[in-house]
Amino acid sequence: MTRIFSGVKPTGHLTLGNYLGAVRQWVAAEQEPDEALFCVVDLHALTVEHDPARVRRLSRQAATLLLAAGLTPERCTLFVQSHVDEHARLAYVLECTASDGELRRMVQYKEKAAKAQASGEGVRLSLLTYPVLMAADILAYRTDEVPVGEDQRQHVELTRDLAARFNQRYGHTFVVPKATHPVVAARVMDLQDPRSKMGKSGDAGPGVVFILDEPEVVRKKVMRAVTDAGDGGVLYDPAARPGVANLLDILAACTGGEPAALADGYDGYGALKRDVADAVVELLRPLRVRHAELAADPGTVEAVLRAGAGRARAIARPVVDSAYRAIGLLEP
Repeated sequence: MTRIFSGVKPTGHLTLGNYLGAVRQWVAAEQEPDEALFCVVDLHALTVEHDPARVRRLSRQAATLLLAAGLTPERCTLFVQSHVDEHARLAYVLECTASDGELRRMVQYKEKAAKAQASGEGVRLSLLTYPVLMAADILAYRTDEVPVGEDQRQHVELTRDLAARFNQRYGHTFVVPKATHPVVAARVMDLQDPRSKMGKSGDAGPGVVFILDEPEVVRKKVMRAVTDAGDGGVLYDPAARPGVANLLDILAACTGGEPAALADGYDGYGALKRDVADAVVELLRPLRVRHAELAADPGTVEAVLRAGAGRARAIARPVVDSAYRAIGLLEP
C-alpha cells in the first residue's frame, strides 16, 4: 500500500490555485487503495510576521475547506501539524543532518528573505530551517508519495536527500519519498500578473480567486484578467502568451480538456474569459455550499481533527523513536 502525505499552510485564504494544484488531487488520491494523510501545517505559518488569532482562524478554515472539497475521515487522516509533537521532535534531528549551505540555496528562502528585508522586517531563523520541518512532516510517516505543486519540488528533493543521508549514516530509518504533480494547472498564475503564482499569502487583489469568493466576484476577476498583446488570436503559448495560457490552463483543469485543443475553439478573448468564469463558478459552487454547512457545525470539524491527530501520532511516534535511537539518543 502506498502512503501519501501533503499539507496546506494557513497563511491566507485558500485560492483556486490551491484547489486545482493540490486539494483536488488530494481528493482523487484518497479514492485510490492507498493510505493518505493530509495536514494543516500551522507551524510553517510562524516563519513570518503573523497575527496569532488569524493563524488559528485560517487553520480552522483550511481544515473545513478540505472536508468541503471532499476529503472524508473514513478514507484519509486529516489533522493539524502542531497537534502531533513528532513533527517538531524529528525536525531537530533532521537539522543535525542538513547543512547550512543547502538550506540557503532554497529558492523560496531567498525570495522571502529578500522581501522581508526590503520591507524592513527581520528574517526569522525558522524561515531558513522550515524546509527541514517540512521534511520531518513527510518522513515521520514513512511517506511514499507527496502530491505537491511545482513550487514545492525543491523542498521534496531536499527531503529525499535528507532521508538518504540519514539512512546511509545511521541505518535505514526513512522511506525516500517522491513528489507527484497534476498534469494540468499544477501552478495556476495570478490573473493580473500571469508570470507570478496565484498565492494565498499575497494581497487580496483582483488577480487572486479565492475558493470562498462569491460568484459575481469570481466573474469580475476573470473578466478583468490580463491577456496578451498581439493579433495572433487565442493561442496556447505559455512563454510568449502567459495570460492566455493561464486562462486556458484553468479552463482545461475545470473541464477536463487539453489547453492547446481548447484554444482552437476561440476567436477572441471575451468568449474565453466568459467560459473560464462560468467553469470556475460552477467548480467552486459545491465547495462554498458544503463549507457553509460545516462552518455552522464547528464541533464536527474539531472532532475530525482530534481523531486525525490520534491516528497520525500512532504512525509517527515509532518512526521518530527509531530515528532518535539510530542517531544516538538514549531511550527515556
